[in-house]
Amino acid sequence: MIKRYLKKLILLLLLIVVGILLEIAGWLEPERLLMLARSYADNNWLVVVLILLQVILFTFALAGASFLWVAAPIYSPAMATFILVAGGTLGGISAYLFSRRLTDEWVHKVEKSHIYKLLQKEDNFFTLFALRIMPAFPHSLVNYSSGILNIKLRYFIPAAILGIGIKSYVFASVIHKATTTASLQDLLDITTYGPLLLVSILIFAGILIKHKRNKQ
Repeated sequence: MIKRYLKKLILLLLLIVVGILLEIAGWLEPERLLMLARSYADNNWLVVVLILLQVILFTFALAGASFLWVAAPIYSPAMATFILVAGGTLGGISAYLFSRRLTDEWVHKVEKSHIYKLLQKEDNFFTLFALRIMPAFPHSLVNYSSGILNIKLRYFIPAAILGIGIKSYVFASVIHKATTTASLQDLLDITTYGPLLLVSILIFAGILIKHKRNKQ
């Protein structure tokens, strides 16, 4: 039992060190990734590479969502959305499975989050979808909380595909139109994120009403 715990701890420490080194080296910066990706944009295998990189980053709760700024300027909104949905969903499933191997310390950290407590009460598609579609929401918390709680994959996977897909297409369209001049301010425009936020709020309102009715 102790050996198993030590193995998990060593693995997590190594992953943290690798993540820190990648950050220091600047390899996770969207600008640097975009410059590198543009050099190979004519190659079909770049799509596979971008998806796999997202899977790796999402698995270890790193900045997988930053690939929006890499895929959107290079590809059409539809293609960029496919790349982001594939990477985000597969990465989400990988993180879901990986979360079961976390140490007790990491599990307790996730359990303290509001997302964990929400999913603990509402294990359904609409809750997961509302979290996925919410602008600037950390997917890693959804992935890890779902894995620890053993949320049904029949809810987890469709919610990830639809939620990530809709949000990615909206943001990818904005970035693609602006090309290299796109900035965070473009995505913070109310006309961009407003509809997504409204849908998310309406779903949560419906869940809250249903929850109160069930208590009566």
